[in-house]
Amino acid sequence: MKKTIENHKNNVQITDKFWGHYLKVVRDQVIPYQWDALNDNIPGASPSHAIKNFKIAAGEAEGEYYGMVFQDSDVAKWLEAVAFSLENHPDPELEKTADEVIALLGRAQGDDGYLNTYYTVKEPNKRWTNVRDNHELYCAGHLIEAAVAYFHATGKREFLDIMSRYADYIDTIFGSGKTKLQGYPGHQEIELALIKLYEATNNEKYLNLSKYFIDERGNQPHYFDIEKKKRGDERPFWFNDDYAYHQAHQPVRDQKYAVGHAVRATYMYTAMADLAEKTGDEGLKKACETLWENVTKKQMYITGGIGSMVFGEAFSFDYDLPNDLSYTETCASIALVFWANRMLNLEANSKYADVMETALYNGTISGMDLDGKKFFYVNPLEVLPEASAKRNDKKHVKSVRQPWFGCACCPPNLARLIASIGHYIYSQKEKELFVHLYMGNETTVEVEGKPVKLIQKTEYPWDGNVSIQVTPEMDQTFTLAVRIPGWAKGTIIKVNGEIIDHEPVTKNGYAYIQRTWRENDQVDLSFPMITWRIQSNPQVRQNIGKVALQRGPIVYCLEEVDNGKNLHGLLLPQDAELQAEFVEDLLDGVMTLTGKCERIVEDDWSNYLYKPTSTQTTPVTFKAIPYYAWCNREAGEMIVWINEKR
Repeated sequence: MKKTIENHKNNVQITDKFWGHYLKVVRDQVIPYQWDALNDNIPGASPSHAIKNFKIAAGEAEGEYYGMVFQDSDVAKWLEAVAFSLENHPDPELEKTADEVIALLGRAQGDDGYLNTYYTVKEPNKRWTNVRDNHELYCAGHLIEAAVAYFHATGKREFLDIMSRYADYIDTIFGSGKTKLQGYPGHQEIELALIKLYEATNNEKYLNLSKYFIDERGNQPHYFDIEKKKRGDERPFWFNDDYAYHQAHQPVRDQKYAVGHAVRATYMYTAMADLAEKTGDEGLKKACETLWENVTKKQMYITGGIGSMVFGEAFSFDYDLPNDLSYTETCASIALVFWANRMLNLEANSKYADVMETALYNGTISGMDLDGKKFFYVNPLEVLPEASAKRNDKKHVKSVRQPWFGCACCPPNLARLIASIGHYIYSQKEKELFVHLYMGNETTVEVEGKPVKLIQKTEYPWDGNVSIQVTPEMDQTFTLAVRIPGWAKGTIIKVNGEIIDHEPVTKNGYAYIQRTWRENDQVDLSFPMITWRIQSNPQVRQNIGKVALQRGPIVYCLEEVDNGKNLHGLLLPQDAELQAEFVEDLLDGVMTLTGKCERIVEDDWSNYLYKPTSTQTTPVTFKAIPYYAWCNREAGEMIVWINEKR
C-alpha cells in the first residue's frame, strides 16, 4: 500500500523562490489580515463575527449569532493555515494566538462534545434536523482537519482531543442501527477529515464513520426526504428538485459524470479515493477513475478551474466551458488539488500530478492578489468590466478582487493550501520515492528505516532545470521516480552529470531511476520550456478558432493594461514568433510572452454594425502575462483564449 510521506513539523522545508514568496505572503499578510477579518477589524469589508460567535457560544459575550450557518469553518481554515505555516516558520506569538482560539473552542464545546456555534447560539433545539442544508457536519470536518494539522505541527493534543470528543459524539448520532440517523452531510467534507483523524489517532471508528457516510449516500429511501418530512418541509428542492446538487442522486459507486456543486463533489471524490486506498475498495477506486476522466477531459478549464455554472456553483454538462460566464470557484480548484493528490496515492500516474500542478499554478493562486489582501471567489477566463457591471448573468464575474466576502470560504481555504504546499511534492511506496512537483525544498525521508536527505533546487516554473541531491545515511539501493510533465517534450535526465546510459524505466509519466545511491548523488532534469499554442476539443464551442498560450505549467492571459481595449479584436497569426522574457520588476517577477499579432481596424467600422466581409487589420505587438497574476495593476479587460488568424 502506497502512503503519502507524513510531513510533521519541519519535515519539508520550502526554499523555493516562487512558493517561498507565497508562503511569506501567507505568513506576513494573509494570516494576520484574515485574523483581523474574523474579528471584524477591516474597515469596509463584509463583517465576519466568527470569533465573537464562539465567545457567545462559550458564554463570554452577549449578542446574536451572525453570518452564514457555516461561519465556524472560516475559523477552522484559519487555524489550519496557521498550523501549516508553523511547520515552515515557527512563530511563538502566532502559536500563542492559535492556542487561545483553541482554548475558546474548548470552552464553547458542549458537555456531550457538540461544537457548532450556529446551533448552540441560534437554534439549540434543532441539531441534526437539516443536515442537507445547514453544514453541521461540514463545519465539524474543517475543525477536524485543522486539529490534525495543528497536532502534527506543534505536537499539542488539546485541539485534537476536542475534535476527537466531537467525532465520538457524531458517531453516536449517525450510522446503521435503529437508534441512529441513517444520514450524511449535504456538504461533503467530514468524510475526508475523519480519515485524517483516523491516521492521527489510529482509531478505526473514524475510518468506519467516513465509510458509512460515503456508502449511505444516495440510497433509497432518500435520507434528505426523510428528514425533510420530519421537519414539515414540503417545498421542492431548489436545484431543479434534484439531489444531484449534493451528488446524492445515486450511490457513489454508480456515478459516472460529475454533477452538482463542484466543491462538494471534489471533496467527496477526495474522500472516496482516500477510502479506496485505505480499505482496498476496488469499486470506489473504479468510480474515482471514471469520474476523474469525466472531469479532466470534459469539464475542466485549461487553468484547472472546475464548475462552469453559476447556478448551484456547479458542473453543467460535458464540454460546456464558457469563458465569460464561468464560475470556477477558487475552492473548487483547491479541492481538485486535494483529489489529484489522493489519486496519486492510489496510482503514481502523471495525469494526476499534471492536473494538480495546473491547478496550483493557475486556478488556485489566481484567487488572491499578489499582496494577499484581496480575493476572487470566481475565476473567469474572460472579463469585460462593463458586462460585469451591467449584465445580470455576469454579476458573479468581478473585474477586481474583493477585500472579503459574506460567504468567505475561499480566502482561508487558499491560505491553508499555500501554507501546506510542501505536502504535495513527494510520496513514497516502500523502496520507491516519487517526486510529483518541482520546487526548491529540503526534506529527509526514511527508506526501509534509514534516513535519506533530499535537496531540490530549481527556478521553476520559469526555468525547466531541476537538480535533486540525494544523500542516504549509507549507500542504499532504492528507486527515485521523477515525474515527466505532460507539457515537457524532450526531457533530459542526468545522474551525477552523466546522461543515463540506458533508458530509465518509464511508466505512467514517471521515470524510475533505480540504483545504489551514495552521498551527494545528484539527479539533473531538464524540461524544455517551450511556449505551446493550445487548442480546445472542438466540442468546446466557445473556443473554436481560438488558442491559449502555455509555457511550462503556466497558462497566460492578455490584459487591457498591456494591450488596449477590445482584446477580442486581436488576431494571432499561426506563424507568429513568440518571445519569452523574465521581467523582474513586473508582478513580483514573471515570465512574459510577447509577439506580433494583428488588430482589426475599428475605424473601418465606425458607421456600421454589420457589413460584407472586408476586415482590415494593422500589425501590433501584444504582451501576455501569467493568468494567476492578472488584475494586480489596473482594472480592465482580460482574455485567456485569443482569436487565431489562419
